[in-house]
Formats: sequence, structure tokens, C-alpha cells
Amino acid sequence: MKGYDDLIREALDTPFEGWDFSLFGDRVTYEGGLAWDYEAMVRDRLPAAKALLDLGTGGGELLASLAPLPPCTAATEEYAPNVPVAKARLEPLGVEVAEGTDAFGDASFDLIINRHESYRPEEIRRLLVPGGTYLTQQVGGRDLEELNAALDGPPHEDAAWNLTGAVAGLRAAGLDVVWSEEGTFTTAFHDIGALVLFLRLISWQIPGFDAAAYDARLRSVHEEMARGRPLKATAHRFALLARRPG
Repeated sequence: MKGYDDLIREALDTPFEGWDFSLFGDRVTYEGGLAWDYEAMVRDRLPAAKALLDLGTGGGELLASLAPLPPCTAATEEYAPNVPVAKARLEPLGVEVAEGTDAFGDASFDLIINRHESYRPEEIRRLLVPGGTYLTQQVGGRDLEELNAALDGPPHEDAAWNLTGAVAGLRAAGLDVVWSEEGTFTTAFHDIGALVLFLRLISWQIPGFDAAAYDARLRSVHEEMARGRPLKATAHRFALLARRPG
């Protein structure tokens, strides 16, 4: 069994590209689930879509898995290291990959999808054709807040981000929100290396996180994990479906 120092070193050295979290394996597990299935909701709408935009595609993992795609499909990715990964995966499928939505004209898409990417409501309205649909699943601002508490770290920078605010913002931009739902499930971290790797990748969870600076708290959590008590935290998600009137 690896000790604390080995697990931390491994977490800091592990390479990562795109947005595929399968590398955690059973080191991070989940209990419960959401009442909706975002991927299934996207698949249900693809046959009728002529022009699709995927906001924040990461390495293009999910979008590629949805093939065959609509005749005109594009994706954005603003995290620079992911851009070449997304292009390598998606361009052979005929998908245009851009670093931002400025690359696209007004009323360019009849379906915009977004899993866990920030967005501007007025930009969603600009990009949608009249009658077009926006489907998003978002990470709520209180997501995994037990991690912050366990390490005595600062709260999430977007702690106030929630379904109520998202709905209000889209309606203010002139969109009709026709469905929305909120839910939680439990995420369990089983070793300290998995936790540190997660916080390294999800850098906004604990702003300014540095393993050396949090050494004392990390060692305390590690001791609990070694006794068979994983660190459990509540994942917060919400989803909504909006349409541009037309």
C-alpha cells in the first residue's frame, strides 16, 4: 500500500489531457444519481438538429461519442491545452473547433448543448435560431463543498451559482425556460492521491490550492482514509432546457 508521500508525488506528476476522468477508476466512487440523463436528452434531440454547437467540449470525448452528428456541428473549448486534443478527435468527424463563440454568426445553431461550461445568456440567444433549443447541465456553486471544509480552504468562487439564478438569467436574455431540475449525489474519495489529483485538475474547487500549503490538513484526511473512511462530498448539479422564441 502506497504511503502519503508517494500518493502525493504521483498525483502531482500524473499527466492529464482532455476531460476524461476514467483514470480515477475505483479511487473515486459515486452513490446515488440524478433524475435526468443529460446524454440521453442530447441524443433524443440530435436527429432533428441541422446545426449543433457543443460549448466547452473539453477533449471532445462526449461529442465524439454522439456520432453520427448533425450536418453542421461545431464545438468551443477555451482551455488552451484541450484545444489540440479536441481538434484531433473532432475534426476528422467534420466538426469545427473554435476557442470561443465569436467565431460564429448570429442565429447559427438550432441546438446548443453545454455540460459544465460557463456561458453568457445573451450569447446563447444570439447564437440560436428562432425556435432553437439550449440544453445544459451545470455544476452548482455548492458542489463538493465538504472538500473545502475538510481542508479548511476558501469556498468555491462561484458559490452562489444555482438553478434559480440560471433560469432568471436566461429569461432576462429573452429565452423561454421550458424545463429545469436540480439534484445531488455523493462522491467518495478513497485515497489522498485521488483527492489531490482531482483538486489539481478542478483548480477552481479550492482557489489557490497547493498540496504543500495544505500538507497538514491533507495528512489528517489521509489518516482517515487509511482507516477505511473515505472523504465523502455532495455533488450538486442542475439542468435546464430553454428555447429562443420564434
